[in-house]
Amino acid sequence: MQEILSKLRKYEIQIRKAVNTYMQGDFHSIFKGSGLEFSDVRDYLYGDDVRRIDWNVSAKGQGIFVKEFQEEKEQTVFFVLDVSASQEIGFQKNKISLAYEIAGVLALSAAKEKNDIGLICFSSQKERYMKPQKGEKYAYEMIFNLFKLKPQSSQTDLAQMIIYTLQTLKRKSVVILISDFIGENYEHHLKALAQKHDLVMLHLFDKQEIRLPAMGIIPVWDKESKRTIWVNTHSRAFKALQKPRFEGIQEKLQEIALKNNANYLAISTQEDFVPKLLELFKKRKHNLKKRYTKTF
Repeated sequence: MQEILSKLRKYEIQIRKAVNTYMQGDFHSIFKGSGLEFSDVRDYLYGDDVRRIDWNVSAKGQGIFVKEFQEEKEQTVFFVLDVSASQEIGFQKNKISLAYEIAGVLALSAAKEKNDIGLICFSSQKERYMKPQKGEKYAYEMIFNLFKLKPQSSQTDLAQMIIYTLQTLKRKSVVILISDFIGENYEHHLKALAQKHDLVMLHLFDKQEIRLPAMGIIPVWDKESKRTIWVNTHSRAFKALQKPRFEGIQEKLQEIALKNNANYLAISTQEDFVPKLLELFKKRKHNLKKRYTKTF
């Protein structure tokens, strides 16, 4: 327990530094007003968008009325983390540590905006669930739970993770899905998640997964299958498979995001993730405003 508390204090300093630096500007409002909710009806005025006409109210014969909308002030932000063994890969920092840092920073930001925050950690089974609640204290509790988490399974089942999320979240939420997306037969469920919720996919990777240095024939420990695989790193076939696999996953996720109004961002374990998140959420707010303007 003392070791966990020591890690948590170090982690808290790191998160506070990031939050204090960036929340003064764009970070302060990345979760605020990302949607519109019905407010009231008023008399139709010349120039109003006819798509806003409330035909049910207008049919009562008292005139023509249009719907008015206002920005949502609060919403649920739900973090879905892949905690399978493949996330433990990384040279200077592994993918699971990066996932915890990202979830921590965004959870604190969402809590500051008085949003409900919740958490699902999944491998091939549910490892941790925290129901949505408000408060910075709850955000720190979430971070503490991430740090002390010891997954029972090393396997991956992204399809079941997404199905569990769909079954658990009844209300439309902002879903931050953090994974390396190494898995099979989950695309259909991912599309369903994007259609039901406001989905942000954060694709974590390590450069060693894309290009492993040529070191001859080496033993590689597969964390998920728990067996040693001998790999010829000089082999052209091996080199030809590495980068295309990552690019294939990336292209697949980008296509799903584009077709389903979701957000996608690839983040390396070797880079500072905060500026990339800021840029993503700038574009996100701009795109959401354009989308709702067209809709209403």
